[in-house]
Amino acid sequence: MEVNPEYVSQNPGDIVYVFYRNPHTQDVANVQEAAVVNNPENPGELAIFLYETYYPLTNEMAVYTSEADAMKAYEQYFG
Repeated sequence: MEVNPEYVSQNPGDIVYVFYRNPHTQDVANVQEAAVVNNPENPGELAIFLYETYYPLTNEMAVYTSEADAMKAYEQYFG
């Protein structure tokens, strides 16, 4: 996984872009818009809210602040 040193600069309400793998077809990945939110399961921590699910925001998550940056990285890894 890519380490993302910028994750600590995210704030609740920010819109970010992440890679999302289709749970039914693991060889399909897309760039998906997601929201940074306060983690309801762990107060004091941030999470990514994507498809009605909370994912803890960690430095191991590849998070991009612009769709262009996410697409560039996507092409590099999956192109």
